[in-house]
Amino acid sequence: MSTTAKGYLAPLTKEAETSTWVYLKEWFCSTDAKRIGVMYIIFSIIMGLVGLAESLAIRIELAAPGPTFVSDATYMTLPGMHATAMIFFFIIPLYTGFANFLVPIQIGAPDMAFPKLNLCAFWILPPAALITFSSVLFQVFGVDLVVPPDFGWTAYPPLSTAAYNSNIGADLWIMGVILVGTSSTMGAVNFLSTVFNMRCKNMTFFQLPLFTWALVVTSFLILASTPVLSSAMLMLQLERTMPELFSFFSPQGGGDPILYQHLFWFYSHPAVYIMIMPGFGIISEIIPTFSRKPIFGYSVMVWSMIAIAVLGFVVWAHHMFTSGIATEVRAGFMFLTMLIAVPTGIKIFSWLGTMWGGSLKFDTPMLFATGFLIMFTIGGLSGVTLASVPVDIELHDTYYVVAHIHYVLVAGALMTIFAGFYFWWPKITGLMYDERLGRIHFWLTTIFINVTFFVQHYLGVKGMPRRYFDYDPSFADLNLVSSLGSFALAAAQLILFANIALSLKRKVAATANPWKDAKTLEWALSSPPPHHNFDEDPVWEPVERGHGPASHDAHPQPAE
Repeated sequence: MSTTAKGYLAPLTKEAETSTWVYLKEWFCSTDAKRIGVMYIIFSIIMGLVGLAESLAIRIELAAPGPTFVSDATYMTLPGMHATAMIFFFIIPLYTGFANFLVPIQIGAPDMAFPKLNLCAFWILPPAALITFSSVLFQVFGVDLVVPPDFGWTAYPPLSTAAYNSNIGADLWIMGVILVGTSSTMGAVNFLSTVFNMRCKNMTFFQLPLFTWALVVTSFLILASTPVLSSAMLMLQLERTMPELFSFFSPQGGGDPILYQHLFWFYSHPAVYIMIMPGFGIISEIIPTFSRKPIFGYSVMVWSMIAIAVLGFVVWAHHMFTSGIATEVRAGFMFLTMLIAVPTGIKIFSWLGTMWGGSLKFDTPMLFATGFLIMFTIGGLSGVTLASVPVDIELHDTYYVVAHIHYVLVAGALMTIFAGFYFWWPKITGLMYDERLGRIHFWLTTIFINVTFFVQHYLGVKGMPRRYFDYDPSFADLNLVSSLGSFALAAAQLILFANIALSLKRKVAATANPWKDAKTLEWALSSPPPHHNFDEDPVWEPVERGHGPASHDAHPQPAE
């Protein structure tokens, strides 16, 4: 098996060519960022299926009023565990997988700055997932002492304190979240070190690909916010373990539960942008490629990402409008929350400006990118609605909020993940996918995302609360529509796996640049790329300055 022919997928040693175990060991112990990125992606897909199963259990229970599928105690654990799986173990690690594979290549580096730290950051995640979800396994085997926590992914005190919830499953969940935060922080340090110190010759910051820029901004968000979440979790765990010594959040001991909310949302609102900013970068790579013209307003796109990151740290209290904070404080956060729509709107208009007058090709990645623009705008508009204090007080903890966050994260983050997956699948594997199946996957996914979540806006306006095991029969019809939509949405994802299997079976080889109009450095390498990326140090040669990477030609080595 030739390393040159198979790129980074090829075994490194003669022993690995003949031994499956040695080949797997090479992968599991590899410090090659591309292999680590693939392991991130595979791990994230597995955890995404776990989160999908939990969401289907929720929708089966809510398909009709009354107890239908699970007990009330089991149901109360499902929303929190579903959110934990999708946020901490699916979306964020999957973007990290794309970033590991692409960022070093896009800046002309042979690898990440700290390869061993990179491998360590990944291998923290599987034990963290096992710890976090071990309570589910214990419940399956009937061990009542360890059950999943029922306080949701927010873990608000006093519901999460030992006085109300002494179950070991809550302690395991807290420990798992701390480990995930540790992994994310290690990854952020590595990405920043790589981009700041290992860019190829002549590549300035304002010539970075926008996906790399998105990862730089995301890494700063992680470094500034994740330690706050870890601190809040540690404080909560100390209070649970030694309540006689620590009382940070329990009113009985002089603590303040509102303090926890401030700490939690100081992380968790920037976390929304941690989960969507890399998606912005993906869309910013795809739309210029399939519009066959440079990105419109490259510098403005960069500054808008920076503005979103900065403003993301000063809007956290809009999650707390019903907590009793002062009216003046609420008014300030309402203004700032509405203000953050401005840089987000700039990005949407820049993407539309790129498409305007372009020679558009609607291949599968572009279809998902266009679908993202439409549905993310819906999610953004509902977010601006919730920024209004009177409206938020009325709709707080209703299904309107559920609809909003799912339009941001499912119609937003998930659509960008699919777009990036199809866009870089030829580069990662060296194989082409079936375009017809990709288009079917797009249309079914788009239709059933809207069937599942759009009706939830109406349910929320009518007063249906979220995280309720049962509901008024007047909500039954729309809940049935939402549940049927979720089943169809889940079934549509089978097409993606069928496409993957078909691609691996047919083995239609991809050229170095199958899209022809992609300009960033990864498309100058063979598909898949070689182990150490570049045979010689590349030199970035911009054709036109000031228009961003989409208008540049790179010549690191002849493309195979």
